[in-house]
Formats: sequence, C-alpha cells, structure tokens
Amino acid sequence: MSKKKVRQTHKRGTINKMSPLEYFRIRLSTVQPFMEVPFNIYLFVDGKIVTYLHAGDKLTDEKINNLHGKDTGESFFVHNDQRQIYREYVRKSMNSADISNNVKATILRESSIAILEELFESPDVKKALEESKPIITDLLDFMENAPDSIGNLISLTGHDFYTYNHSFDVSIYSLGLGQALGFDKKTLEELGQSSLFHDIGKRNVPLEILCKKGPLNDEEWQKMRQHPTYGLNILNQHENISDAIKAACYEHHESWSGGGYPQDISGHEIHPFGRLVALTDTYDAMTTQRSYNTPMKPSEALNMMKDKLSGRYDPDMLKAMYSVLFKIEKAS
Repeated sequence: MSKKKVRQTHKRGTINKMSPLEYFRIRLSTVQPFMEVPFNIYLFVDGKIVTYLHAGDKLTDEKINNLHGKDTGESFFVHNDQRQIYREYVRKSMNSADISNNVKATILRESSIAILEELFESPDVKKALEESKPIITDLLDFMENAPDSIGNLISLTGHDFYTYNHSFDVSIYSLGLGQALGFDKKTLEELGQSSLFHDIGKRNVPLEILCKKGPLNDEEWQKMRQHPTYGLNILNQHENISDAIKAACYEHHESWSGGGYPQDISGHEIHPFGRLVALTDTYDAMTTQRSYNTPMKPSEALNMMKDKLSGRYDPDMLKAMYSVLFKIEKAS
C-alpha cells in the first residue's frame, strides 16, 4: 500500500485493519499544540487501529493537556512509513526558538524512549547499538547547548527497574559523569551506548522476576544475578562490539573493594565503564520510586553512597558525581 493510498483511506475515526506491528509508539508530549502535525496519529483500541489525528491538523492546548496525564506510552501510534517524517518533526521542535529548553528536554526524552523500546526488543543487538548513536548524539548536543535543563531529561515519575526509562536515566547520569571526568566526545559516545545497553541481559530473566512488586527471594535473586552473564553472552553473538560496551554490561555489579559479581574483581581490574555504570546504576535505583520503596533525594542518595557504600565505587568517580548532582539540582 503506497503512502498516497494510506492517506486517502485513513479518515479520522475510521478503523485500519493493518497489523499494529506496522506502527511505532509515540508519546503525545512530543507533539506541540501550535505546530501542524505532518503525520497521522492512531489509537490502538480493542485490537484495532483507529485514526486519532489526520496529517495537517493541530492538537489544541486543552486536548494535549487533558491527554498527557492519561498517556501511558501504550496508546498512540504512527505508521512505519511516516517514521522519518516524525523524526524530522521532532528535530524541528528541538531547533525551534519558540519552545523552551525544558519542553525540549521532555520532547527529547520521550521521543528517545520510544525508539529505545524498539531497539531493546530487537534480536539484532549490533544493529540496535548502531541505531542508538543518534540518540546519544542528540543527548550530548542538548547537554552542551542547554546545561541548565539537564535535570529535565531525568524521569519525574517512578519507573520499574527493568524499563527503558531506567536505562535512559542511567545513560544521562553516565554521560554527565563522563563529561565531569573529562572524557572526549568519542569516548562519551561509546559510554552512552554502553550505559543504554548495560542491562541487555535482563531480556533473559523471567518477566515475573523483573516485574515483581516487592523484594526478590533467594532463588529469584540468584536468577537476577545472572543478567550480566546473559548480557555478555548476547553481545558475544555479534561481531565488532567493543570491549568497553561488553565491560559495562558484564562488570557493572562488580565492587571497587571486591565482593561484587559475577567475577569478584576489584579496583582497576574493573573497566572504567564498568566502574562508572556501577555508580550511576545504583544512584538511579536509589532515587527512583518503585513499588516497594520510597525514593531518596538525590543529595541523600549520593551522601549515603559516599559515607556508607564508598567501598563499592571508584572514589574519583564518586567525587565527580557531585558536580553532576549540582547540575541536576540547578535545573530542578
């Protein structure tokens, strides 16, 4: 079916019989009320795709504000043949002088997570890593051009530990920490990919464990502890994936003073990316609302890591993390 035919047959409110696999999810927070929408937006209702907004129309402020609170990220779709149009729309929004940096942060976050959802489900991890590069580039550009809005890239709502939101937040913290440590652009780009995919091994952990509403029992914990090994096995199935990316995946639960897993190595035996992601991964877990705990304030979490858990982390990286916290709190 050609694009022309799609646009002719997709009248507002009509039902489209094509498979939802031909669509990708978007968040309405990436759609601006004063901009004409150059793509069709669909709802997936009762197993059917229904046209919600036709290309060329605009959403009103009232409708967007009303729907944003109800948008879980599971409802609104764009057809795959308009993927590039959607990306260009997002890029135009990011370059608009009429949109504040705080709103741009939301647009960048939500559009990136929509892409990550697809990438994380892809069996071709090498391709997914390659296609994640534009996300990292966009994040680095935003962090350079709007440093006072970095905190707005971080999720303001709770998320389960296994979700795309967690990986995205860990990536933001990791890039910020890498900048504080003086990493060059090429290293930062690789660090961004590494932190996005650090938990790729969790795709082999049973969903009932990942989604459990409460602490894991001993048997479940032993299965969860296998995810770094699962991740390394997944990455090893693909050629030309760097040792740094593999290390972030395999070593982010090692401890600076020893006693971590799966290898029980320590200090500089742990790859720098493994040491860095160990810190940012824990920080995100401590500051995120989950079903069975109350999140700590950012400063409280970092102080606890310094005062009570310092043996687990590279001391220079832990010290540098305070400058990242300063930027985040400044933006809050």
